[in-house]
Amino acid sequence: MARPISGAKPKDFRYTWKRLMHFLALQKYLLLLVGVLVIISAGVELIGTYLLKPIINEYILPADLSGLLAVLGFMALMYGGGVAATYGYTQIMVKAAQKIVCEIRNALFAKMQKLPLVFFDSRTHGDTMSRFTNDIDTLAEALNNSFAVVIKSFIQITGTLTLIVLLNWQLSIIVLICYLLMFAYILYSSRRSKYYYHFQQKHLGALNGFVEEMVEGAKVVKVFHHERENLEAFAKKNKELRNAAIGALTYSGSMVPIVVSISYVNYAIVAVVGGFMAVKGWSDLGSLASYLVFVRQLAMPINQFTMQSNFLLSAMSGAERIFEVLDQKDEIDEGKVTLAKVKILDDGTMIECNETTGNWAWRHPRAHGVELVPLKGDVRFAHVTFGYQSSHPVLKDISLFAKPGQKIAFVGATGAGKTTITNLINRFYEISSGVITYDGIDIRLIDKADLRRSLSIVLQDTHLFTGTIADNIRYGNLEASDEEVIAAAKLANAHSFIKRLPKGYDTMINGDGGNLSSGQRQLLAIARAAIHNPPVLILDEATSSIDTHTEKLIEQGMDALMENRTVFVIAHRLSTVRNAQAIMVLDHGEIIERGTHEELLAQKGVYYQLYTGQFELE
Repeated sequence: MARPISGAKPKDFRYTWKRLMHFLALQKYLLLLVGVLVIISAGVELIGTYLLKPIINEYILPADLSGLLAVLGFMALMYGGGVAATYGYTQIMVKAAQKIVCEIRNALFAKMQKLPLVFFDSRTHGDTMSRFTNDIDTLAEALNNSFAVVIKSFIQITGTLTLIVLLNWQLSIIVLICYLLMFAYILYSSRRSKYYYHFQQKHLGALNGFVEEMVEGAKVVKVFHHERENLEAFAKKNKELRNAAIGALTYSGSMVPIVVSISYVNYAIVAVVGGFMAVKGWSDLGSLASYLVFVRQLAMPINQFTMQSNFLLSAMSGAERIFEVLDQKDEIDEGKVTLAKVKILDDGTMIECNETTGNWAWRHPRAHGVELVPLKGDVRFAHVTFGYQSSHPVLKDISLFAKPGQKIAFVGATGAGKTTITNLINRFYEISSGVITYDGIDIRLIDKADLRRSLSIVLQDTHLFTGTIADNIRYGNLEASDEEVIAAAKLANAHSFIKRLPKGYDTMINGDGGNLSSGQRQLLAIARAAIHNPPVLILDEATSSIDTHTEKLIEQGMDALMENRTVFVIAHRLSTVRNAQAIMVLDHGEIIERGTHEELLAQKGVYYQLYTGQFELE
């Protein structure tokens, strides 16, 4: 049966092969050994078939029994060596292929850690995951099963065609004509099957996406009783996939039978003509016997070479998609300013130290030496403009400041730019113009890893990892002790519900916390931020999934968490920002009002109308 192929081919084969050679070179000695063993295996088969000529002519026809036994013993040893070589290259190839794929997978995952968020924003999660699954799996299978087979088949084809011409060039004309017919049908069938495989992959992706959506939205489906409609939609997509698969498999499945049938016809014609030539004395019997075996065997390597070559090309297409990611530019990070542990002396001066003192400073290299700038959490925006696309600015000439220990709140409609401001503080994205400073230092001068170590953020969409409750809280500080984990949970008011779980802090979380309520998940996110203990805290709708009662319960813990920290709060519930030192009202990327809660109410502007429910930002 023909192996299904995706129909995709690399756009730049030469470049993709060059990149792949870098990883193949890591196992060059194993691959060289594989090549030698493949040559031995293929050579044994060719020599064994060719030896039929002298065996028949020199030993069987003259009835030389002792000579026949000797040459048969030699052939037995030779075929034994061929079997050992075949077993050796298959086992070594598996080992080499898995090492190569392991290196590619490591390189791909390492690259993912360095890519900017804009890369993930512009691609679906499924497309990104397919690089790790479909593309790498296809490449792994090609290296395991196709790489050596293509080399061996090529040697067998070229070797066989060479030997049959040497044995009988007249019969070879018939063979070449038949094999030209084989290759013509193979090319035609390949083109047609690739055409249908393209649609098969398209419909398969649509079907898988539909199933994924229905599984994730199973609760919504049941609430609105859409099971029958979903089944009808699934049946339609499944039918489209079925029709595409039938078309693809019809052509690819006919390839082997047609090639084999042509080889049978070829064999019959050669046998008749060759027998006539032997009777007439134009050919010896040994040459004819060896020739017929070669002709009979040639169909298999042609089939293997064609199918495995197509599969290798499809694997190269997958490799191209992998290298497309590896060639992406890393997240820009030219910062030289780093965080350093410091000890404060009696006279108030700071010196760097190795032990943890709870005091940190920015280690700022200057022309005259290294300057230590105390880490306080002073964040300022000066005329900042930013757009995810340069032609569509999201923030327009934003200027604001947050002094150490201040609580700054952002309010406004969805899309007003609230979350974007906090993303810029983390340097998830690069600003178009203006400057953002942190403790008086341009954040572009700060090493990104150290910048983010000084910040903590609680997102509206909480993400929990597979592991225990304690592991997820400790994600904010991997060196935290069990006592610190419990203290952080108490600070976020998560301790009480954790203790009620079957295994407490050792309760396993799976499926992004599907066994917890949305409010409980956000409490864990707050605890995770608390254990990080940063000077700057960002709360992006941190209490959006917490009911009013729970929200009141954590207010004291949140106040303790925010004490002596610079806090940026994004909230739709205006009651949660009343005690902020400054409230910024954003609309279409601009700050239209700013002030304290009392000051904004006194202005009786947009904030006043929002607070009293008279107006909604659009």
